[in-house]
Amino acid sequence: MPQLLLEIFSEEIPARMQQGAARDLERMATERLKAAGLTWDALTTYAGPRRLTLVVDGLPAATPDREDEVKGPKASAPEQALEGFLRKTGLTREQLVERDGVLFAVLSSKGRATADLVAETVDQMVRAFPWPKSMRWGVGTLRWVRPIKRILCVFDGAVVPFEIDGIASDAITEGHRFLGSGAPLRVSDFADYRAQLEKNFVLIDVADRKLRILEQAKAACAARRLVLVDDDGLLDEVAGLAEWPTPILGDMDPQFLALPPEVIQLSMKVHQKYFAVRDPSKDGLAPNFLVVANVEATDGGKALAAGNSRVLSARLNDARFFWDEDQKVGFDAWNAKLSGVTFHAKLGTLAERVERIAALAREIAPLVGADADESEMAARLSKADLLSGMVSEFPELQGIMGGYYARLAGHSDAIADAVRDHYKPQGPADTVPTAPVTVAVALADKLDTLVGFFAIDEKPTGSKDPFALRRAALGVVRLILNNKIRLALADDAFAPAIALITSQGKVDRQVDKLSLGSELASFFADRLTVLLRDQGQRHDLVAAVFALGDDDLVRIVRRVEALAAFLATDDGANLLAGYKRASNILRAEEKKGPLPTGMVQTGLPNQPEAEITLAFAVGAARTAVEAALDTEDFAAAMTALAALRAPVDAFFEAVMVNSDVAEERDNRLKLLGQVRGVMGQVADFGQIAG
Repeated sequence: MPQLLLEIFSEEIPARMQQGAARDLERMATERLKAAGLTWDALTTYAGPRRLTLVVDGLPAATPDREDEVKGPKASAPEQALEGFLRKTGLTREQLVERDGVLFAVLSSKGRATADLVAETVDQMVRAFPWPKSMRWGVGTLRWVRPIKRILCVFDGAVVPFEIDGIASDAITEGHRFLGSGAPLRVSDFADYRAQLEKNFVLIDVADRKLRILEQAKAACAARRLVLVDDDGLLDEVAGLAEWPTPILGDMDPQFLALPPEVIQLSMKVHQKYFAVRDPSKDGLAPNFLVVANVEATDGGKALAAGNSRVLSARLNDARFFWDEDQKVGFDAWNAKLSGVTFHAKLGTLAERVERIAALAREIAPLVGADADESEMAARLSKADLLSGMVSEFPELQGIMGGYYARLAGHSDAIADAVRDHYKPQGPADTVPTAPVTVAVALADKLDTLVGFFAIDEKPTGSKDPFALRRAALGVVRLILNNKIRLALADDAFAPAIALITSQGKVDRQVDKLSLGSELASFFADRLTVLLRDQGQRHDLVAAVFALGDDDLVRIVRRVEALAAFLATDDGANLLAGYKRASNILRAEEKKGPLPTGMVQTGLPNQPEAEITLAFAVGAARTAVEAALDTEDFAAAMTALAALRAPVDAFFEAVMVNSDVAEERDNRLKLLGQVRGVMGQVADFGQIAG
């Protein structure tokens, strides 16, 4: 079947926009071609520095003829309703079909040539394309990320004729700006298009560009017995800067290696888009860099490497200036300036926030096995580097530079490491600190953020989370779970943080501490649910355990894991069904009045054996469950519940709960209440689906 090839050729597209543009092109083409009634076998998009490409295989030559039936009013409907339907369909009364007293319009439409539909579709897509930023040029009204130079549109080997703001479609593209032949390239299909572009030094697939960069970069490093420092984000960016990427290894002045490696690497990445290089036989970076050029130089890249080395030296000289000047200033001066920096209008300055974090870190320290004095000191130093010259130039180095400066100032490794790592974890892929002092400060920092913004009613709503509170809560959860920290969120985390923020008088409204704690607990339950769901656990199991009111996250996760394992067995699944049956009976009876209470009797006249057996089984299970819960042996608790499965099944098979004898009915309701109560010590089984 025919193939559609579309290329929109323009001036340079920013690298950060290219892959989003490829996805948008795929989405828009899919939606509009479907709406036009077209089908296809495969649809693929590509994005590069100067072109967006779409190829659709298996399109038909035309859409089929269609016949649609539209239901209208009843035949007996008022004349006004009939006239409205006729205007809508464009038919006459005689052309309508009547069935069972209802009028129908049969609308026939001839199929259309795919080329005509493609011309309309491309025009719509180009005019409505959702670039984050766009521009107009010349005298036209068209907006695009950069001026469009050509539009290539070929269907089944022939040009699809159309014009958009004076730009006529054709079957012509262009090769590399410098390395290509310079002559227009006329193509017939995608295979021809791709082959001609590669001959003219253009790789249209970003995966091919990345592979070329990595292979040649690693080969260049290996020739000098060096190793490339991997950076996926930088690789994505440079792959969008060059149509024919050519890695070149350059040298830098070894004296710059006295700077922290993070400074060197970030300066290379942010300002110059260079990769860092290391010597595997030594610690730290090598005095080299790797630049990705968009040309193949005749001298092997020597002149390019030398020029880039001079530019890099200028950048690193700036970094060295900040490094030297920051060491002359120090923490006292920076902390003094924090009082002039507003953290949030309702939560005070950064200096006031540091006071809260320091006090909270001291309280948390014993819970995580950290030294209280070191935790408080690290917290007091944690935000100072925000006022340093280096972090002002490179905000990404916050914390990292503070750690270096703390170590240079003579503070212990534990304090310096805590200053460096207290922002961690900053995302699901970030590492979780394990050093006790670091954990104390990291928890204090995140808890102060969460409690503060919840206290001033700046909670996340829907997809909006301007203060990254979901990330902060997930960070707290991961810190607690990864380090197996045993604390009660309400008493050990929320309460002291609430007390600190209210004692500063920063909250305008009167904070209801219980209500605020409840909101935070619910928020943390959601974050824990997300984390466990990503690990394969069911969200309803988390809810079933959280319903018990426990806020020890380590214990909650262990309960959820044991509960999941139990429900995966036949005993667990059948006992859950029995629980739900018992709960339904009890709920129905509760609507009639209070349920009977007291001891279950086992000596009633003509009492069924199944009832007596279940009564003894419940008593034994209660004892075993309570003993297991006391030692937090949740697997044993589930084993104790499993022993109830057979007695519960037998009870429902042999016993009529709603007996006509009041004494029998009350006794059986008490027994079901005990079954529910014993199981409810482990989890709220009523919240479990199934």
